[in-house]
Amino acid sequence: MVTTKAYVPTASGAKYLQQLCKHWAHKLEVELSDLRGVVRFPNAVATMEADPKGLAVTVEAADGETVERMQGVVAAHLDRFAFREAPLPFNWSA
Repeated sequence: MVTTKAYVPTASGAKYLQQLCKHWAHKLEVELSDLRGVVRFPNAVATMEADPKGLAVTVEAADGETVERMQGVVAAHLDRFAFREAPLPFNWSA
């Protein structure tokens, strides 16, 4: 299993977390609470946790190629919801 993490600074992390999870819940399995969301994609899992200063994002998949692709998917969707402050900085690390 390959795992990467990023912390995205934004005062609206909880709002974006809710929007992303509700968006993906139409087609994917999603667990959602006020400050935490887990999205189960076909080949990966994205976990997001919000705090007052930002959004912590973890992406897990079986291989590095899938993790890299899913990083792009998560970042692109988050930037769409955060269009007023996009592009948000994603500094992914293993």
